[in-house]
Amino acid sequence: MELAVGDEVFGRIQRFLHQRAGISLAPNKKSMVANRLARRVRHHGLPDLDAYVAFATGSEGGDELRVMLDLLTTNETSFFREPAHFDFLRQHILPHAPKGRPFRVWSAASSSGEEPYTLGMVLDEALGSGRWEVLGTDISTRVLEVARSGRYPIEHAQRIPRHYLHAYALRGVRSQEGFMRVSPSLRAATRFEHFNLNGDWGDFSERFDVIFLRNVMIYFDPPTKRRLVLRMLDHLQPGGYLIIGHSETLNGITDRLQVVRPSIYRLTDGAPLRRR
Repeated sequence: MELAVGDEVFGRIQRFLHQRAGISLAPNKKSMVANRLARRVRHHGLPDLDAYVAFATGSEGGDELRVMLDLLTTNETSFFREPAHFDFLRQHILPHAPKGRPFRVWSAASSSGEEPYTLGMVLDEALGSGRWEVLGTDISTRVLEVARSGRYPIEHAQRIPRHYLHAYALRGVRSQEGFMRVSPSLRAATRFEHFNLNGDWGDFSERFDVIFLRNVMIYFDPPTKRRLVLRMLDHLQPGGYLIIGHSETLNGITDRLQVVRPSIYRLTDGAPLRRR
């Protein structure tokens, strides 16, 4: 039986997602909501989606609110997705990496970890062990568990260049056949934390040489997008880079960022932009 999604309950879900995650859920996403939440409705033995949302957002819901948020958050990713960004990092940014401290990158919507581990492969090859750090954050606790494990179906390795695959991935055997695991050295230098980009950043004060904020702002309305970008700039080193998805743009948001290439921006505060 198909789960019905009425206008009133859909509106409640829209408001919840916008308040908690900054996501603007389009009216044509009713089927997506039904498909992703149907199992939880059945799991709790509830009659319909209205009852489920009331339960998840009520005092008796416990962790169910986080489960609902996890299920409604899109987490599409892959190793070496939009590879031109990693080429630019390797060819134009890393040759100028600062001396005397680790080069730090934040994957701000890290999903299940493929992007941070891709960054780790590129950084480790270029800089060597101990000279880099990657922070991966996501609002979904479910995908962060996958990321921390570094374990993926073997077919996920198809987009990893062969020399990286040999150096930084282990093929599973026996009970792990059909899976691969990112090498211990990459996992040790890659930290994953739960983080809501649209929430309270609390005491978060870390600064980074590069921030990857790719393919997440397509779900945000303009005010949410602008607020997020301005917060991000406070966590970039002077002259640092903000890299967004190829389908996204920061036009009109701030004059503190200068376009280096489409989807690649540099913070000009305190550092002249080198010509490319």
